[in-house]
Amino acid sequence: MMLDLIKTRKSVRKYSDKHISDEDLRKILEAGRLAPSWMNVQSWKFILVKSQENKDLLSELSAGQAHVKNADALIVCVADLGAWEEAKITHIQKPALNPALQGENGILIRTMEQVIYPISYMMLEAESLGISSCIIGAMGNEITGILPDVSKTAREKLNLNENQIISTIITLGYEAEHTETKKTRKDFDDVVFLERIGNKF
Repeated sequence: MMLDLIKTRKSVRKYSDKHISDEDLRKILEAGRLAPSWMNVQSWKFILVKSQENKDLLSELSAGQAHVKNADALIVCVADLGAWEEAKITHIQKPALNPALQGENGILIRTMEQVIYPISYMMLEAESLGISSCIIGAMGNEITGILPDVSKTAREKLNLNENQIISTIITLGYEAEHTETKKTRKDFDDVVFLERIGNKF
């Protein structure tokens, strides 16, 4: 059951030397491709990274996080701000429904929100295949403004255009040593309400 998969999935930062097959990597990426997208805009790109050179660069971009360079593979998730114009949804003239009419900030927020869906799908597909993952959000990019020189180098290396932003990196690999961890989350009644905050479901 999907809920069981969600309950057992955990972030893993130590990986074995076992390689992930291209077939399984394709399945993970396909899960991202098929994720929900408003008006089918698909404001994302995914870059599969397997070379040590690029993993080292992205580890540096992630403030030296070791599991970025030590993962078997990475998926660089790119938010494509230009996708809204390319989608030719100009017939929608309500700003609430068309981020292209909301200005730069509106487009940025909506695009970053959209990329969350394929990220979740890919991590769950990886889990279903017995492949561990970890989401990397602490990094240099146009939003954080940190590590600008490394960010520039990474953008050039990954061939990003001016409308594309690295939003997230997913590390992938087989867990080096299996450890049982209990997932801790706030209680159901602390986050779920009926009709209004304060009313229990």
